Amino acid sequence: MRMSKMYMPTLREVPSEAELPSHKLLLRAGMIRKLVSGVYSYLPLGYRVIRKIENIVREEMDASGSQEMLLSAIQPAELWKETGRWDDFGPEMFRLYDRNEREFCLGPTHEEIFTDLIRNEVKSYKQLPLSLYQIQTKYRDEKRPRFGLMRCREFIMKDAYTFDKDIEGMKEAYQIMWKAYEKIFDRCGLKYKVVEGDSGAMGGSDSHEFIALAEMGESEICYCDECDYAATFEKANCVYEVKNKDGETLSKEKVHTPNVKTIEQLVEFFDTEAYSFVKTLLYKAKDEVVAVLIPGDRELNELKLCHAVNVNEHELEMADEETVKVITGAEVGFAGPIGLKKDIRVFVDSRIKQMKNIIVGANQTDYHFKNVNYGIDFNGEIVDDLILVREGDKCPKCGSILKKDRGNEVGNIFQLGTKYSDGLNATFLDENGKERKFYMGSHGVGVSRTLAAVIEQYHDENGIKWPLSVAPYHVIVTIVNTKDGKQVEVGEKLYKQLLDEGIEVILDDRKERAGVKFKDAELIGVPFRVTVGRNAGEGIVEFVARETMQKEEIKTDEVLSIVKEKMANII
Repeated sequence: MRMSKMYMPTLREVPSEAELPSHKLLLRAGMIRKLVSGVYSYLPLGYRVIRKIENIVREEMDASGSQEMLLSAIQPAELWKETGRWDDFGPEMFRLYDRNEREFCLGPTHEEIFTDLIRNEVKSYKQLPLSLYQIQTKYRDEKRPRFGLMRCREFIMKDAYTFDKDIEGMKEAYQIMWKAYEKIFDRCGLKYKVVEGDSGAMGGSDSHEFIALAEMGESEICYCDECDYAATFEKANCVYEVKNKDGETLSKEKVHTPNVKTIEQLVEFFDTEAYSFVKTLLYKAKDEVVAVLIPGDRELNELKLCHAVNVNEHELEMADEETVKVITGAEVGFAGPIGLKKDIRVFVDSRIKQMKNIIVGANQTDYHFKNVNYGIDFNGEIVDDLILVREGDKCPKCGSILKKDRGNEVGNIFQLGTKYSDGLNATFLDENGKERKFYMGSHGVGVSRTLAAVIEQYHDENGIKWPLSVAPYHVIVTIVNTKDGKQVEVGEKLYKQLLDEGIEVILDDRKERAGVKFKDAELIGVPFRVTVGRNAGEGIVEFVARETMQKEEIKTDEVLSIVKEKMANII
């Protein structure tokens, strides 16, 4: 491709709305453009990378025994209502009506649609197992689209669905998909961790997420170097050691605490440690208000509370100031488990049962209780773990110290069990002629997310540094001065030579200053640059690898062999 013919609207300034390196560089390199918040157009260079990633995904999925197909992005509401997810999925679903007032949605995922297809077509165990996938556009009305392609309302995704006759088959399909994903992300050049994830609205039992590591990643993960434990912060089990579980049980006492509301203020006022307190937090959970109690030195894991209360994430929010006053009879900051004004459900982290003589709000403005004990002064619904894990906690598997990292989810795998075949009554006949439900798996790769994740790991202050496997082009031949006939002649010759060998190459034949050409080459991140300059007449050109930016002078007749050698030795 000749750059004089290319649509590549690069930007010199960093767009003000961009936060992540990938977002900034995709915009600056002329690879994407924002249409509206959370919706992007892929320009030629960016779309070439998308196609490279899709092809890697396609090759590994095909090699795993999965078959590609394509289902509609427009889905009828009836199928979602059969499984109960029409209401559960919440406001992230784009909903619409046709001219006959029939309800539809723009597909955020495709479990119902694939299951409906299979229940109508597959009738015997002899047709199993099945693994089917598609690469399709998905739609989710994100509350706060952000971080460029990381959190969009429209995105490209590979989703696969496996159908098996029993649990063992489902688990085997899960492992096959796991290995295929490792190959996909290895080929994309990503550094990643596989961590336990939460099934969320997908349902089912086991799930894992593939997290591409990044300094500014939106997901926090914890992992143990001494064993194989790794999980998202939301999923991780928190090992919390109670420090105030010994000593004599004292009698409850009310204490005047004027304007002392936060844990920090209470620690100073009572001259003690944060673990001596218990926080009482009030939440609106769908149609009810609930109280949740956790140790004062830790943070609530809202996802764990959702599971305890049995609501979806979008149905949980902190209670507003007016609600707090109604429930507690006090200003915000003095809530406690004793004497709440309404009969509401109280959820208690299990470790609080062991704590002695704790300090809690008194549900009276400017007052707290001290020497409060569970089972004597208050009770509640015990939940094993409601706490958000943090770095330095003990590993729940081996007891070593957990470490923390950040990254972006680029893939996930779910064991769905019979959740969707139950909901849609999808059955087949087994070896004995008995009707059985399909055991299913759901497995996704964020194609557009992977594009951004690669840039998060491969960039510097000057631009992108693509791994060869997903680079939009392999080589850029830059003619420094297009008015110099010899430079043009050599540049054209090298360009044709590389093209004839099947190497993806672009020729910078623009009538631009050399500095502009070099900056653009670094910005778009093509792995190798051949610079045809003043020594072209002597048969000498400059070779630069984008990864290292090391320059070397080589002979023009060595260019092809050197490029081939370099390409053979890197991703």
